[in-house]
Amino acid sequence: MKVLVIVDMQNDFIDGALANAKGEEVTKNVLKEINGDYDYYALTRDTHYENYLETYEGINLPVEHCLINTDGWKIRKEIYDAVEDTKKPHKMFDKRGFGSFSLVNELDIFANNIESITIVGLCSDICVVTNALMLRAQFTNTPIYYVENAMYATSEENQQATIKVLNACQIYEKEGA
Repeated sequence: MKVLVIVDMQNDFIDGALANAKGEEVTKNVLKEINGDYDYYALTRDTHYENYLETYEGINLPVEHCLINTDGWKIRKEIYDAVEDTKKPHKMFDKRGFGSFSLVNELDIFANNIESITIVGLCSDICVVTNALMLRAQFTNTPIYYVENAMYATSEENQQATIKVLNACQIYEKEGA
């Protein structure tokens, strides 16, 4: 089974409160990747509540974003529709922080059947790298890939630093679909 993990392709990161400079470009490339050779899709969704600014993350990043049940919290419609259109198994994972233990635990159920995991999404220097490293820690003998043009960090400098970390942890670039 080939798994595609789509991290936080939410409106607030694409064109909302924390819009990413390359959000639209990444969206197009994630859409291409969804149509690649995958058997299972896992989508994460950054999920915050009204007290966000009182949380540790909110104190350090005082921009309300991805508040549950708002338009900014929703996965970009084209992304979700494309996953639905594959007619293949998929699951959404709401996460209150950068990484998702639920995602790792869910995939661990299929561990013996997972051939590879590919990760894409926003922001690569925060949530993508966190989830990638969590997956690497759990799936020590599974090839894990990223698609560089289907992810982007908060800056070009951070994108390059993220790629160095991923490569150092034996998470390698996969040519995009």
